[in-house]
Amino acid sequence: MMNNKINYAKLLQIELENIEKSQSRPSLLLHACCAPCSTYVLEYLCRYFDITVYFYNPNIYPMDEYNIRADELSRFVAECYACEKIKVVCENYNDAEFYEAVRGLENCGEGSERCRTCYELRLDRSARYASENSFDYFTTTLSISPYKNCEWLNKIGLKCAEKYNAKYLCADFKKNNGYRRSCELSKEYGLYRQDYCGCIYSKLESEKRKRSDEK
Repeated sequence: MMNNKINYAKLLQIELENIEKSQSRPSLLLHACCAPCSTYVLEYLCRYFDITVYFYNPNIYPMDEYNIRADELSRFVAECYACEKIKVVCENYNDAEFYEAVRGLENCGEGSERCRTCYELRLDRSARYASENSFDYFTTTLSISPYKNCEWLNKIGLKCAEKYNAKYLCADFKKNNGYRRSCELSKEYGLYRQDYCGCIYSKLESEKRKRSDEK
């Protein structure tokens, strides 16, 4: 049986090689879920792009957690990438957008259609922002996580790109030791690392696993 699985890490490598050959420095809108997931991605991509980090994550619960993650992301960029002039755009907290999007999927588990819908919500907004602000590319840090469905992320990204006439940068950032490097950098810079993905449902599931482990 043929393996038709797409190698998104290879696609990224090819695109970066083409950019390097063109001797251009395009603009990139990088959707980010948190500071730790941004570490390696920024380290890797800042050689090729003028980057604006876009923090739009209405799934995060509660608001205090949202603010902590947004502030930590801004601190990391300011401390580590001031010379590259990387900007951070943080959208106002609006969890109603998330709850409306996942209505009827509340009882689905991690990695389910609920998560796919959440990916689409965030990538759709990112693609729209990229298009409205004339970015050359957009992408997301989400594929750095071994717990996120990379196939879904890239297919959704490409669909949103077509919808808004934007250009999506395919990637699988956890490959080539990307996830391990993100953990190293997070430790090096003392970054706050959350113990659940973001939404109230993932928080409850995380707490349930902890109670089970303690038995």
